[in-house]
Amino acid sequence: MTRDILTVSPEVTEARANGAPVVALESTIITHGMPWPRNLETARAVEAEVRAAGAVPATIAVMGGRLHIGLDDAALAALAQADGVMKLSRADLAVALATGKTGATTVAATMIGAHLAGIGVFATGGIGGVHKGAEDSFDISADLAELAQTPVTVVAAGPKAILDIPKTLEVLETHGVPVIAFGQDEIPAFWSRRSGLPAPLRMDAADEIAAAAAMRARLGLPGGQLVTNPIPEADEIPAERLAPIIAHAQSEAGARGITGKAVTPFLLQRIFELTEGRSLDANIALVLNNARLAAAIACAARRG
Repeated sequence: MTRDILTVSPEVTEARANGAPVVALESTIITHGMPWPRNLETARAVEAEVRAAGAVPATIAVMGGRLHIGLDDAALAALAQADGVMKLSRADLAVALATGKTGATTVAATMIGAHLAGIGVFATGGIGGVHKGAEDSFDISADLAELAQTPVTVVAAGPKAILDIPKTLEVLETHGVPVIAFGQDEIPAFWSRRSGLPAPLRMDAADEIAAAAAMRARLGLPGGQLVTNPIPEADEIPAERLAPIIAHAQSEAGARGITGKAVTPFLLQRIFELTEGRSLDANIALVLNNARLAAAIACAARRG
């Protein structure tokens, strides 16, 4: 039913035909998360990490009225330089496809694309979640609801540090989403290895994570699982250093009346400026780290 809207790259098509592991990758990090040319350099580096770890990358985006599962280098370069790219989640994915728009996929939309293409593992930077002040604004990312209904294992460096992480974990728990910390007992907080919050679950091996996903399928449980993978120690920015910077950026966003989908890109840009670029370096390091773990999980899933 979706064959007429999916364009699967030759590399991904061959991998699926041969039973090789595949890792889905989002595209908003290319269009909305990093400046040119580091966005393209990072996209290429993430794909290279997946390949080096024994899996095939499948960057997902909407282009020309088609949902692309895997982009060649020319398409990556075109997307990285495109103007007016939509930031797509579940709510507007179909509209972008129907109207022929170019759109980059968030965590939620990437999960949808991955599931349609039969891909069970996805690497990203950080997930969206409950924003500060959500008790008044109701600003809660669609990523959380997607994790509750779409069976994809998402590897991230935890919720983005600009979020209300305790409330984000509460919403995930309410929706029955397994939140697994990889290799430590504490939830990481994106740029920082530690959030001060205990992890609901801990796993120390890719094989265990793949087995847990397979067991959820056997039980008939809906939804995926979130694997929170701490940023490498050498690349982290400690939470205590980031806290006042994040608070300052959030105060600016409120003063300017920035809301909805514009909030996260604004905050990330201001934090980049206030950390003199260090937040971007950390972001790139954690995405590469997540790509390696996601590839290991995909390889383990193929081994069964």
